[in-house]
Amino acid sequence: MKQPYPLIGLGALALAGGCVKAQDRPNIVFLLLDDLGYGDLGCYGQELIETPNIDALAAQGIVFSDMYTACPLSAPSRCSILTGLHSGHSQIRGNDERWARPEGMALSEADWYFDAIHENPDLEGQWPLSAGTPTLATMLRDAGYTTAMIGKWGLGGPGSGSAPRDMGFDYFYGFNCQMLAHSYYPDYLWENETKVFTRNEYMPVNRRLDPDADPYDIRSYDKFNQSDYSCDLMYGRLENWVSQAAAGDKPFFLMWTTTVPHSTVQAPEDEVMYYVEKLGEEKTPITDGGWYYPVLYPHSAYAAMVTHIDTQVGMLTERLKEIGIFDNTLIIISSDNGPAANSNSPGEFFKSGGPFKCRKGWGKSSLHEGGIRMPFITTWGSRLKPGRSAFMGQFTDLMPTLAELAGIQAPDNDGISFVPTLTGGRQAQHGYLYWSIRAAKAGWQSAREATM
Repeated sequence: MKQPYPLIGLGALALAGGCVKAQDRPNIVFLLLDDLGYGDLGCYGQELIETPNIDALAAQGIVFSDMYTACPLSAPSRCSILTGLHSGHSQIRGNDERWARPEGMALSEADWYFDAIHENPDLEGQWPLSAGTPTLATMLRDAGYTTAMIGKWGLGGPGSGSAPRDMGFDYFYGFNCQMLAHSYYPDYLWENETKVFTRNEYMPVNRRLDPDADPYDIRSYDKFNQSDYSCDLMYGRLENWVSQAAAGDKPFFLMWTTTVPHSTVQAPEDEVMYYVEKLGEEKTPITDGGWYYPVLYPHSAYAAMVTHIDTQVGMLTERLKEIGIFDNTLIIISSDNGPAANSNSPGEFFKSGGPFKCRKGWGKSSLHEGGIRMPFITTWGSRLKPGRSAFMGQFTDLMPTLAELAGIQAPDNDGISFVPTLTGGRQAQHGYLYWSIRAAKAGWQSAREATM
């Protein structure tokens, strides 16, 4: 079979724990959180939300202080991650739905949408990538990796030609459509091209409390918090897939695109109550959350969600060690964009932007630092020299970096490899980074000159 991405002279990379030869390429796990802020993890200064497992990985790896998303919004950020192209070159520049609503109809008026896509998958999903687009997954799959995405996709629904398996992932489980991902208790998820139903009842995310419900009674919210928590369904598939992939004769690439902590903020009740005890009772339940379910304890639910994924990071770390592949698995942890500023997302309470403002207009969907500066952690068993890096990078750098580690030439992209930062070599620098985002009435552009 012809190799579409030619092998390059990788030789051996000198690392703190020895070297990795071209024939012993690393497994790659990329955990992408959803709307997690620069300051939401303990290793970036968070004092209220507990993230001991991610912090432990950070302590034995490299913590980047100046890593940026390519766009402060979900779909275009994910497009740039997968294609290596910045938001001025990217195909996807907004969270455009695949479906077309009648001209003049506001999104808030389109309550029929949830019912319609529940019955018709052709309406499900966001604007697709063009057929044949080279992606991280096609690049690594064609280089001999087995690939999977578990979590949220958001770049084209079933039948669009741009579902995950169309774009290089051998296996997919999760949400094709980010609109449906607003609920953590869905009545179905997708496994490849098949709907897999859960034990949850269909509950559109724009539903409200019953008219006679007491907003201060936790039992009033039971209908929104059902049996099967999507994060747990996904993690079960994830650990099983990793175990099977590790038993094969190929390295693997896993994109774990959790929906945490995107609104609606929902977590198992006992985990929420742990934070209620820690943070104190909240006196202002969210009973009208716009597109989101009502929430009794938004602060505690947000914190519980982040800790829930942190616990699963610890579980995955232990599993990698049990099967003997932790030391040759590169783990990358980041977020698609900065924290949201809706009634469900208590970014200011937690100082989710870290040193940067994150209130409305300053976090997600903005080109201020709170919207584009991302937590970014890399760990690779004992192979990296622990520390912090001020390398100024962008998500476009993932494609050339992973290509170099896989020993192949990447497709055309706007990034530069940060392998030298991982290996202690001489790191090339960007001259500048560029961002653009399409706003409601005008575009917004920004650039930052390299400072190193």
